Amino acid sequence: MKLMRIVITTFLLAMAGLSSVASAANYTLWINGRGGGGVVGDYNSFNYWGPASTAAGVNKKAVNWDGYNSIASENGKIRDALDCFCTGNNWCYVATHSAGDLMMGYTMANYGGSTRMKKNAVSNSSGQCGNSDGTTQVGWNIKWVRAASGAGGGSELSDAGSWAMSEPLVKDLKTSTARAMYNHNETRNVWFYMYAGAKGTFYSGILPGQDDEAVAYHSSGGVAGSGGQSLCNPSDWFCNDLTLGTAANEGGSVKWAYHSVSFRDDAEAYNHYANGNWQGIISVVRAAVVSNAT
Repeated sequence: MKLMRIVITTFLLAMAGLSSVASAANYTLWINGRGGGGVVGDYNSFNYWGPASTAAGVNKKAVNWDGYNSIASENGKIRDALDCFCTGNNWCYVATHSAGDLMMGYTMANYGGSTRMKKNAVSNSSGQCGNSDGTTQVGWNIKWVRAASGAGGGSELSDAGSWAMSEPLVKDLKTSTARAMYNHNETRNVWFYMYAGAKGTFYSGILPGQDDEAVAYHSSGGVAGSGGQSLCNPSDWFCNDLTLGTAANEGGSVKWAYHSVSFRDDAEAYNHYANGNWQGIISVVRAAVVSNAT
């Protein structure tokens, strides 16, 4: 009888272990930029990006914030999503667009070392999930971040007042403000892979070097420093090249730690905008996510 109890106990423990493994899942989180559009708290609302039916990584979730108010005031919505899907046995891939990069960088630098309750990945209408087992962990389980036209370094369109200056977010997007907002080198060892578009337009003279109509290469390329560098494609003889990977750029400017340029738009084919159909530089990131977020 004693032997039978041992066998049963061992079996139940093994089944519990298998159940724990089976509950683990990977999620792909998409964090919007300025303007918003998705329903805040609804992780299935992809209005900002395009059709929700479009492939965009394993178990894709739209992390919606209003795209209007300040990074600090809206940041709780991003932390809620990371708690929901990136704790316990679950891991996340993260894709951002424009100011979503500033938002994610701010989150990792300021909260990536904080203690988080492990959540069950079942959200309420506010986008918050219940506790899973009552235990905690430090930070989140994030495999990588891929940034489409990342605005972690701000935009000169904000500096020049080309966007409505009454928006709190636009004030955050000033180049000096964005670059001083948090320690961009502190990513908690999570890699930020940068995708820089270069299909500018007639008002691109406001933006230094190459740009995608809204964000210049110094920001979309994750380039460090107190101000925006003028950086271009190799075909442009009149400013220094933005280099791929983590290497220093022509002229000596460097990228922030754990930032690497995965795509530079040498053909000047991609602008800033999704156009309701996953277009522009977002299309390049989406393709990379589909291939790598599994």
